[in-house]
Amino acid sequence: MTTAVPGAAKPAPGGRMTVAVLALAGIMVALMQTLVIPLVPQLPALLHASASNTSWAITATLLAGAVATPVFGRLGDMYGKRRILMICLCLLVAGSVVCAVSGSLIPMIVGRTLQGAAAGVIPLGISIMRDELPADRLGSAMGLMSSSLGVGSALGLPGAAVLAEIADWHALFWVSAGFGAVVAVVVLVVVPESPVRTGGRFDLVGAAGLSAGLVCLLLAISKGGDWGWTSLTTLGLFAAAAVILALWGWWELRSPRPLVDLRISARRRVLLTNVASVMLGFAMFAMSLVLPQLLALPTATGYGLGQSLLVIGLCLAPGGLVMMAMSPLAARLSTGWGPKVSLMAGAVVIAAGYGLGTVLMDGVWEIIVFGCIVSAGVGITYAAMPALIMSSVPTSETGAANGLNALMRSIGTSTSSAVVSVVLAHMVTRFGTQSVTSFDGFRTALLIGGGAALLAFVIAVFIPGRRGAYEENVPPDESRAARKDEIRDLS
Repeated sequence: MTTAVPGAAKPAPGGRMTVAVLALAGIMVALMQTLVIPLVPQLPALLHASASNTSWAITATLLAGAVATPVFGRLGDMYGKRRILMICLCLLVAGSVVCAVSGSLIPMIVGRTLQGAAAGVIPLGISIMRDELPADRLGSAMGLMSSSLGVGSALGLPGAAVLAEIADWHALFWVSAGFGAVVAVVVLVVVPESPVRTGGRFDLVGAAGLSAGLVCLLLAISKGGDWGWTSLTTLGLFAAAAVILALWGWWELRSPRPLVDLRISARRRVLLTNVASVMLGFAMFAMSLVLPQLLALPTATGYGLGQSLLVIGLCLAPGGLVMMAMSPLAARLSTGWGPKVSLMAGAVVIAAGYGLGTVLMDGVWEIIVFGCIVSAGVGITYAAMPALIMSSVPTSETGAANGLNALMRSIGTSTSSAVVSVVLAHMVTRFGTQSVTSFDGFRTALLIGGGAALLAFVIAVFIPGRRGAYEENVPPDESRAARKDEIRDLS
């Protein structure tokens, strides 16, 4: 049963500073995703390792974030969301310092793993908002927090490119450590601790099972292209993931305090929202793979735009700002028509943006325009998803439920990386002595991204419509006393 912690801070009457600080923390965490992109071509020389091994500097962050997000979500529900959010930010700072002092591969991977573990900040921030903000401000605040993922990723690339050009590469990590420390202090001063706690024991077996299953699954997805999709390693990892996750589900259904309440997650509104989230994560990331490569290819190819890394970053930055600007619109749309309609509308905008992208590929301004359209749709959908989740789960499950939803988006982005990379690598044409992605390859990748958005729209159609309150979702076989307790806790 949900409990209020004695002496905990009461919900702030306005909470504007809380929203701003949490969004800043989200942006800081998202920056970690693009921080090393300017260094990727140089990493083998900088770390004295092969290109395939240095790719773990990116893969490790992905895996750590996927594992940590649902785990920290549950810990936040149990022990205090701000407390766990502070732990995430401390891990980010520690990881940045480790990377800043590293000169070889192993310390870099360790540091990047710690940075990736901070990914729980965004779902935890959304959960804090639910506990602290008045209902009339919650929608726009959640939209802003959700969009921080795109804003941080978009702004991180040009910022990192500038630092990489004017300073030693270690400066990237010293700067991120400094900013992370400042954000952590501001969070500690401004953000109140949530009074809502579930208590109980942490499900260590469930956490270990989910972690093992996710590592096997995402490792197979992210490295399958390098190892070969039919290799024994890749197939073995997929098989291991299926077995481990099946056993994990069996355990969670029988655990009195599960890491993830699968009965709530299996409810149609939550389940379909999470499935749609996979498709939307796929659609969002496809653009991040296509646009930089198209902008970077030499103009001599006939369709490449020949831009530097800094210019590429500046071209992508407006998309992140558009995501943030869409937060108030998404909130009004959800208030007036419901988050289901917002999700459907955003998916249509993403699909339309990709459709336009197949013909707007001849100039930098065209790339910016269609990138902003896709980003606008992403901003709407990313604001709608937490609203759908939180209208369908009790307050005691907010952190875990948001963490699971974030995990679904991560699975979508990982799958997108694998699928789109295969398309771009195999649909090639000759350019001098090398092979480069063909014009049809880029167009096919865009069509796949648009198709994922349309599939998300179709899934969203079947999400149950608006509900007045969570208690409508309580199964009819629960006792009247349990229902009253739950309604009282939610009020």
